[in-house]
Amino acid sequence: MERYDYIVVGGGSSGCVMASRLSENPGNRVLLIESGRKDRDPWIHIPATFFKVMEKGIDVKIYEGEPTESFANRTNYIPQGHVIGGGSSVNAMVYIRGAAADYDNWAQMGNRGWSYDDVLPVFRDLEHNHVIHDQFHGDSGELHVSRTRYQHPLSKAFVKACTEAGIPANDDFNGASQEGAGFYQTTTHNGRRWSSAQAFLRKAEGRQNLNIMTRRRVARILFEGNKAVGVEMETGERIACGGEIIMCAGAIETPRLMQISGIGNAEEISGHGIEVVHDLPGVGENFQDHLEVPVQGESKDPISLLGQDKGLKAMRHGLQYMLTRTGILSSNVVECGAFADLTGDGVVDVQFHTLPTLVGFVDREPYNGHGITMSPCNLRPKSRGSVKLRSSNPKDPALFDAGGYTDPWDVEIMVRAVQLGIRILKAPALASIMKRRVLPEEGIENDRSALEQHVRSTSKTVFHPSGTCKMSPETDKMAVVGPDLKVHGIEGLRVADASVMPTLVSGNTNAPVMMIAERCARDIMGKHKLAG
Repeated sequence: MERYDYIVVGGGSSGCVMASRLSENPGNRVLLIESGRKDRDPWIHIPATFFKVMEKGIDVKIYEGEPTESFANRTNYIPQGHVIGGGSSVNAMVYIRGAAADYDNWAQMGNRGWSYDDVLPVFRDLEHNHVIHDQFHGDSGELHVSRTRYQHPLSKAFVKACTEAGIPANDDFNGASQEGAGFYQTTTHNGRRWSSAQAFLRKAEGRQNLNIMTRRRVARILFEGNKAVGVEMETGERIACGGEIIMCAGAIETPRLMQISGIGNAEEISGHGIEVVHDLPGVGENFQDHLEVPVQGESKDPISLLGQDKGLKAMRHGLQYMLTRTGILSSNVVECGAFADLTGDGVVDVQFHTLPTLVGFVDREPYNGHGITMSPCNLRPKSRGSVKLRSSNPKDPALFDAGGYTDPWDVEIMVRAVQLGIRILKAPALASIMKRRVLPEEGIENDRSALEQHVRSTSKTVFHPSGTCKMSPETDKMAVVGPDLKVHGIEGLRVADASVMPTLVSGNTNAPVMMIAERCARDIMGKHKLAG
């Protein structure tokens, strides 16, 4: 068998960081395995065309959750990056870290070394911010963070409408406070997407001690006793590992691979005829995701993004972008947003992702017209789901229940969020340019039952699945990894992706996932030890 010192499973946001860092030492033989292809599609690298990548479906994989009554008996579709760079190659490039309280809460749960004071220096080390230079931001890291070079008139109108509705302006959601409305900072550089692959893997690709496998799927992890010693590919090939295997496959694939390899709930695993390596019932549990609900208005004039990329306009936009890296194609589309406190406790509850166009989703055609989509999401959902095996066949997709809206509080927060969205749409800056409201239908502002139905029947993922390999001390019976990200009861196996988040961060997960991978890599290399 071919043998490596480290095997990284998953070439997404965290996997690119991990492979790059571990291969910095020329004495380490490192293997990165990604089931998707290389990130060569030109649409990936132009900010505004990530929707084309999603529509083509080659570089994304859509996971289908089981229909549930709490989700209006709908299937919960969760598209995920299936390409080198993972989500960072197909997302809207929004750079958000979450609130300080998120990480302090992790530390209070027993995860020593994961407080905000612990993680902020790592965020700063990774970051090269082109806009803000203060105690919250770095300016020498590999991850370029900037403003988009284009701001759509509808985006500007949204930010102004928020202030008219009582939400303060905020120029930095990653600074002293999240609350407020403004334009997002983005993982872009010189008008181009700056994915984890661009930031970390490009400089490592030429290293002779790093092997990158694409379009290859891991079937299972191999063990000798309770020690991980390699992986078996779906082709039957076996690859040995003398050091550690680091799971970076995401909150759905990582627990599935662990379960099919014999780590998880012993009763459920053995029920599929799989030999149990270690009984760890928390594997696949604690599933969390951000869900958002559309609030949409049709504009009086054809000013939205819809239709601006056709014919002569498309040629003009394309030429401008080619020559100057500016214009509409340099927009990340989700240009602006807001964070709002709906309970009055001083902590933001919802985040708005706002797009200057009317959008649909996998199970919903977009409205045929011009307008704006404001989508609030519940930042700290109480509902929990699970990821389980469908069978012992490694080619079968995971059986997962996203658990959306199983906790009534999540519905309450989203009803309030939709009501706030309606107020923003009615504020002068937007009301003056809107023809009518598209969603939710007119007249249901104060109809609690109708608003709840709108929430359950139109919600969709914000693409932030997390929590299925919970980081917590072994005293927690649902813990999967410790604060050092080592799998409890197993040698030579760690998890370094969104799976380890015990609770979701208050915002987009791309930047936090890279931070998690960086901290794990430092621990492996002995540069900064994490608490065990």
